[in-house]
Amino acid sequence: MTQSHKLFASLSALLALGACVEDTGGASSSMPSVEEQACLRDVTRSTNNPDVVLMSSEFSQAGTTVIVGVGPQRARWSCIGYSDGTTADITSLTNEGTL
Repeated sequence: MTQSHKLFASLSALLALGACVEDTGGASSSMPSVEEQACLRDVTRSTNNPDVVLMSSEFSQAGTTVIVGVGPQRARWSCIGYSDGTTADITSLTNEGTL
């Protein structure tokens, strides 16, 4: 893969991830933070479902709590995102068995 192809793939992935943001009524930008991006990525991996939407997030120095909607029903998942791009405590907040 050429360098320009890698750059295009990276930019495409970032744009697609940016499109996954749902307006939560706050004064946040349209691009998810590092913590939000990490949670979107890892919830996608955990659920094996690429249909994810950022529902809300609450910043904390200890770790940002991020709520992600998954699938067409927007099953709610919680995640803690950190500024280094890692995550913890990915948990389903719904009783839905399938996504």
